[in-house]
Amino acid sequence: MSARGKPLLAADRVRVYLTLVPYLLEHGQVSLAEAAAEFGVTSTEMRQMVEKLTVIGLPGDSGFWQQPQEMFDINWDLLDEEDIIEITNDVALRRVPRFTAREAAALLAGLQMVAAVPAVSDSGLVSGLISKLSRGAADAPAEVVVAPSAVDEVRQVVSRAVQNGVAVSFTYRAPDAAPTTRTVDPVQVLITNAQWYLQGWCHMRQAMRTFHLDRVSDARLTDIPITHAGEHVPEAFSAVEDEGEVRVRVPERMAPLLGDFLTADNSDASDGIVTVRLHLADPRGVKRLAAKFGGALEVVDPGVARTAAREWAAAGLALYRHPEGDNAR
Repeated sequence: MSARGKPLLAADRVRVYLTLVPYLLEHGQVSLAEAAAEFGVTSTEMRQMVEKLTVIGLPGDSGFWQQPQEMFDINWDLLDEEDIIEITNDVALRRVPRFTAREAAALLAGLQMVAAVPAVSDSGLVSGLISKLSRGAADAPAEVVVAPSAVDEVRQVVSRAVQNGVAVSFTYRAPDAAPTTRTVDPVQVLITNAQWYLQGWCHMRQAMRTFHLDRVSDARLTDIPITHAGEHVPEAFSAVEDEGEVRVRVPERMAPLLGDFLTADNSDASDGIVTVRLHLADPRGVKRLAAKFGGALEVVDPGVARTAAREWAAAGLALYRHPEGDNAR
């Protein structure tokens, strides 16, 4: 009988068993009354279910349970004397493969970036995943520092603009061009090759445009209602109006890490070194690509790309040396 006085159907009983063990393992010790209330059954019925756990386990070669460690077990004294449930043997459930600390740290860093996307920033989904990853790794995840940047502030403004249904205004500086003030109906923020972009309807161009967020500054909300959110959104990079070439050198064995950036037409190999000519919307964006190589990638030219990569690496290293004073997260 359930707590409501109705018989517990077989299907319902199976569902209770499937969730009961993880629940008990997570809580450690829990009273019969508390567990019964959680699962909507009576205390007597909960006791019977817990007692039946002790005849559940892993089958041996002959189909029967042969070893005590292959069976569920509970603290019988605690149950009989204090009505407290405690599992003392969990039949290898804790041996489920887990992420290593390094794997968890990499996923946590990626989730922190995803959390900046307006569409998911307020959903609670990402924060929940981050919490579960932190608890579910085999060891404590390695320290992860995500350097704050001006792009973070822009994403926050865009997120508020989408929520409020108003256009966003900002200063946009394309390479080798005078800065312009743009008013944009934001549609989406996306990340491609570790670069953040805003796609939206540009009031000045009267068309959908893709804006490199590294070139955006002084972002602020307007009181202009969004009216072009339903316009066709161009493919990524289709509206990038300028492109720069960056020349880099990497060891030949590491060249495949360049992925789609590497083609037969833009690379030359000599003495174990590959020289690659990258075509980027902003030469300064090579800094994030260089980070994948742990110092093995050399930015040859232009100078603005070399300077950006060097300063970005130095700023990131400084956060690990002095995390308290830099508001690292």
